[in-house]
Amino acid sequence: MNRKLSFEQLNRLSIEEYKKIDKFPVVVVLDNLRSLNNVGSFFRTCDAFRVEKLYLTGITGCPPNKEIYKTALGAENAVAWEYVQEVIQVAQNLKNQGYKIILVEQTLQSIPLKNFQPTSKLALFFGNEVQGISESLLSWADFCIEIPQYGTKHSLNVAVTGGIVIHYVIEHLIK
Repeated sequence: MNRKLSFEQLNRLSIEEYKKIDKFPVVVVLDNLRSLNNVGSFFRTCDAFRVEKLYLTGITGCPPNKEIYKTALGAENAVAWEYVQEVIQVAQNLKNQGYKIILVEQTLQSIPLKNFQPTSKLALFFGNEVQGISESLLSWADFCIEIPQYGTKHSLNVAVTGGIVIHYVIEHLIK
């Protein structure tokens, strides 16, 4: 018979243990997210997939904030994060450190996620819930990727998109 695992059986790391273990060579950059719940969800996703660092830029909210805490559920204490006002500054710094700049956006050059072949040192950029990625970032992109969709909206919630893309990237890096 199938049954749920207990908390003890999940073998979760403590925050101290999590901070000491190796992370995957992936950083996530949030470009002007307006929903604090989405920000909190990204903290949880970055924790779940051992992302190296989370950058919050522009109008993106930062801890301490009770709305972020609602969805982050403590992940904001484990995940390395930094606020930088200008997203271009983050892109430039990461490019100089050898990261590939990956914009998750629908553009004329976007490739479907399933055709993207992740390598190490990736910086995944996710944009505003309405406006998407800042236009100024387009010239910095090594790749633009998108999740093909077949309904009427042609967009997913940014935190949902983040979960799908980050999972895909980490699974391909593990192989």
